[in-house]
Amino acid sequence: MPDHPQITLRESGERAVLVPDAYQSGALILEVDGTPQSHVFVDAPDDLFFEYIRRIGHVIDLFRPAGEPITAVHLGGGALTLPRYVAVTRPGSRQQVLERHADLIDFVREHLPLPAGASIRFRYGDARDTLAKLPAGLRGTVDLVVLDIFAGARTPAHVTSREFFSEVAALLAPDGVIVINVADGPGLSFARAQVATLASVLPEVVVIAEAQVLKGRRFGNLVLVGSRSHDLLDLLPRLLAGGPHPAQAMSGGEVTAFAASAPIVTDATAVPSPSPNKNIFSVKR
Repeated sequence: MPDHPQITLRESGERAVLVPDAYQSGALILEVDGTPQSHVFVDAPDDLFFEYIRRIGHVIDLFRPAGEPITAVHLGGGALTLPRYVAVTRPGSRQQVLERHADLIDFVREHLPLPAGASIRFRYGDARDTLAKLPAGLRGTVDLVVLDIFAGARTPAHVTSREFFSEVAALLAPDGVIVINVADGPGLSFARAQVATLASVLPEVVVIAEAQVLKGRRFGNLVLVGSRSHDLLDLLPRLLAGGPHPAQAMSGGEVTAFAASAPIVTDATAVPSPSPNKNIFSVKR
């Protein structure tokens, strides 16, 4: 793809490229070694396209009064789709982005500048190592933490454990939320273990996904939302109504039953998320 902006990432040797979306005018897709990582509407950062990103966007819209600034931490940067979204839908928000690849962020910002007035601090390095170095004053004050961490098409093992989720949860304000993108396929053994692990750290957990994914019939993304606040459950009808459709959600006893036979993941037992089938990301251009 010689005509598209691209870079070889120094640390990993992966190739990152920005390609036009063949089906969405004015949109670019960030691919890293052939895996779509982010989708951005260049002139409309408040427009979200990927299914799971739209579901996360609904959480961002609903968990605080509309337009109210928030404090957010994003683990995993990509093309900064959600930090852009927060910046324009909740002006005045303070955000931190933790990203492994500084050169990826430089590349993205060169070709996709951030919205005017966005207050975003970037910190570079492994997500878990960098999380431990965040200012102490953030602990207990963060409204939203988004975990969307991938190395290629897989989530690394060391950011899937109870120990890691506990470190993340320590950032949250009393009614703050953690949102996690989990990719899994038939059987959902990885996703079930992630739900069990999040539920061992936070008392309220909601799982939202396309119905066939949640039934374990095809590979896809599940959005996990965790909080200490019971207010999370009040959001569920509106989260479902917002789509994308068809949508299905679980809470309470359904979450308990979904994760009942799954082990809680620890640092000693953690494994990466499963690899998707090679043709799942194939797109005709």
